[in-house]
Amino acid sequence: MDSRKTSIAVEMRVRDAGLRPTRQRIALAELLFAKGDRHLSAEELHEEALSAGVPVSLATVYNALHQFTESGLLRILAVEGSKTYFDTNTSDHHHFFVEGENRVFDIESGPVTVTNLPEPPEGMEIANVDIVVRLRPKRPA
Repeated sequence: MDSRKTSIAVEMRVRDAGLRPTRQRIALAELLFAKGDRHLSAEELHEEALSAGVPVSLATVYNALHQFTESGLLRILAVEGSKTYFDTNTSDHHHFFVEGENRVFDIESGPVTVTNLPEPPEGMEIANVDIVVRLRPKRPA
């Protein structure tokens, strides 16, 4: 697909999510969705944007990512205290997190099941359950 068609497809995706397709939103969405499913922090997307010649502040990146999340284009994943990743794969799935590398990747569907979840409070429903399996290199025995 050429870049013009990609840009139009991204603009439609942003519009369909109920967001106004501003120049900065489109540029950030193109960076986010051009490489398939990925997990990025706001800082990583900000660096990509600057490298691609997109003049955007870190605050604008955060605002756009939260707007994309609220509109269903992204999933938010809190991993380490203040470390938050944004996932372009919005389906129900779980993640591995490699400690020391700050790398997140999907657990392939299948072996993870969650049982005995508590009843949600009155008037509430469980939206999803996020499981993050933390990994580190094996230590010598």
